[in-house]
Amino acid sequence: MSIIKNTTLILLLAFSLGSISVIANAEEAVKSSVYSPNEAIMHIEKAKVEIMHNDFVPPSEHLKAARAESKKVTGNPDIVKKATSSIIQAQIKIKLGDIKGATDELNKVLELYKSL
Repeated sequence: MSIIKNTTLILLLAFSLGSISVIANAEEAVKSSVYSPNEAIMHIEKAKVEIMHNDFVPPSEHLKAARAESKKVTGNPDIVKKATSSIIQAQIKIKLGDIKGATDELNKVLELYKSL
């Protein structure tokens, strides 16, 4: 009789632990499907620093990288679209030599991404 009780207890523990680990793995998979704007924010901040130093080649590379990362960002679609369009406007203003306008656009992007 004690063998049956021990076997039942062991099987019950095994099933309960197995179901808990499946739930934990499913929860982790959900978290990884959300893409954070941290990479885009990093590139935008680097571009702002380069703009302040009046070196126009590296900011365009950082802005290209930020634009590529912004396409991967998940969240409110309206905010993501506004941020992406502001990055494009900043690229245009840098090509025109408008440092103040480009910096303002990048500040808008940072505010939008931080609101996500």
